[in-house]
Amino acid sequence: MLDELFAGSIADAEERRQSLSLAQVEKTALSQIAPLDALSLLAPAEKIKILAEVKRASPSKGQMAEIADPAGLAKIYADNGASAISVLTEGRRFKGSLQDLVAVRAEVSVPLLRKDFIANEYQILEARAAGADIVLLIVAGLAQKDIQRLKLFSEELGMTAFIETHSSDELKRAIDLDTKMVGVNARDLSTFETDRDLFSKLVHLIPDGVIKVAESAVRTAKDVAHYRSAGADVALVGEALVTNDPAAMLESFLVASAS
Repeated sequence: MLDELFAGSIADAEERRQSLSLAQVEKTALSQIAPLDALSLLAPAEKIKILAEVKRASPSKGQMAEIADPAGLAKIYADNGASAISVLTEGRRFKGSLQDLVAVRAEVSVPLLRKDFIANEYQILEARAAGADIVLLIVAGLAQKDIQRLKLFSEELGMTAFIETHSSDELKRAIDLDTKMVGVNARDLSTFETDRDLFSKLVHLIPDGVIKVAESAVRTAKDVAHYRSAGADVALVGEALVTNDPAAMLESFLVASAS
C-alpha cells in the first residue's frame, strides 16, 4: 500500500510538471512570504498542541467527510485552538489537492503542513508555492540519503521537515538526520493496522529539544490525554475532527491534555 501511495503521488506530480515546469514552480515558491517558524510555534508548552487535519478520506476508512470548504474547516480549527493545520493533498486515496492547501493558506495564519507522499524536490517546491510551512517525509518510504537530501532542501527554503516514523529503527534513522520535529504514527502505512501504545513505547528514543508528535489512533479526548501523559508535545488528529463537531472536539482535547 505504501509503495502504491508513493508511486501515485510521484506520477501525479510528474503529470503536473508537464504543464508547470520545475523552474516555474520554483519561481512561485520563492516569491511567497517567508514560511512560518513552525518549530517555535509548536514548541513544548503547558498544554499539548493539536495539528488538526483537513482529511476527506483514507485507504483504510474510505470516504469520511465531503469537506466542500476546506478553508472554512481550517478556520474553525484555528479559531478553536489548533496550533497548526495539516492538509492532505494526495488525490487518489485521500481525495485531497494542492488547491485545498492554497485555499487554507488564504484563510488561516497558523503553520500549514503539506501531508502527502513526498519523494522529490518538485513536490517540496509545490508545497512552498501553495503556502506550506512544513513538509512530511516518511521514513518507511524513502532511502536515508533521499530523506537527508529532501530535508536539507526544504530547510533551504525556510521550511520545517516533519519526519514520520513507525518503529524504533525508523526513529533512530530520523534522529541520525538531526531532525527537530519527529512523529510516531500509530498506523502502519504498509498494513494500516494501529498500535495505540506505539508512541509511549518509542518516545524514550527521542532526544530533548526535538518536537514529539503523536499521530493517529485519536478518537476521544482520553486518547489525547494518553499521548500527553506519554510525553507528546503535539497530537496530529484528522478523523475524529472531520467526523464530529470540530470545535467541540478541539475544546475537549485541550481541556483533557491540561488536566
